[in-house]
Formats: sequence, structure tokens, C-alpha cells
Amino acid sequence: MIELLRHLLAPEPPRLAEPDAQLALAALLVRIARTDGLYAAEEVERIDRVLSLRHGLDPFAAAKLRAEAEMLEAEAPDTVRFTRALKEAIALEDRAELMVALWSVALADGLREAQEDRLMRLVANLLGLTDVDSALARRKAERE
Repeated sequence: MIELLRHLLAPEPPRLAEPDAQLALAALLVRIARTDGLYAAEEVERIDRVLSLRHGLDPFAAAKLRAEAEMLEAEAPDTVRFTRALKEAIALEDRAELMVALWSVALADGLREAQEDRLMRLVANLLGLTDVDSALARRKAERE
């Protein structure tokens, strides 16, 4: 985790290896869940499910990755670092599905807060996606 923090904080961070990209995604999911000041059980469960589905992890491994991500998220200075790392690690065509996962966590607690909307707009922009891409991802997450 310390090595990943060094990579995230570097002025010109190198491309992340797959385990680090998984951890960066998990930390971004945690950051989104914590944005409204409430880290609800529904959000924790949704993060674990996203990590399981996206990375083929069993429930124990997903929970372990989330726990590591919770620590990383608390230490990392800003959201830009996570998104920059993910943008380089994930092809543009796959980032729309990433936004679906991010929205599914943001909506998991049944509340839609202005802080979450602002963060999701920022994240979409930093991932190279448009507001329309984000809206489509949100609608897909709402249906799932």
C-alpha cells in the first residue's frame, strides 16, 4: 500500500500494475461511498460485489481488498490521483462500465447527495468521460 501511495503522489506516476489498479479502484469506490459522511452497510456490500464481479474475487478476497482500500483512501490526498491512475490503466471503452460501478456505490444507500453528484461529475471528467456518459452510467446503475 505504501508503494502505491508513492506511485500516486509522484509527479509523473508510472502505469499501475494490475493489483495496484485494483486497489486504486477500490479506494475510489470507498471515497465515493464516504463522500456524504455516511459509510453505510449497503455501500460496503456494493463495493464488495463490484470488486468480486470486476476482478473475479471470492467474497473474502473482495472484503480484504476493500479493507486495504479503506486505509489507502484515508491516506491519499485527493481524488485526482486515483482517477489519473485508473485512466491510464483502463481503456477508454471500459471506463463507461467503471462509471456504472461507481454510480452503483454512490446510489447504494438510497440517497442522492449534492456532494456525491459533484464528485461523480469530477470523476467522470477526470476519466475522460462526458456528462452524458456519466448520466447513461447512472441510469444503468439505477436499473441494476
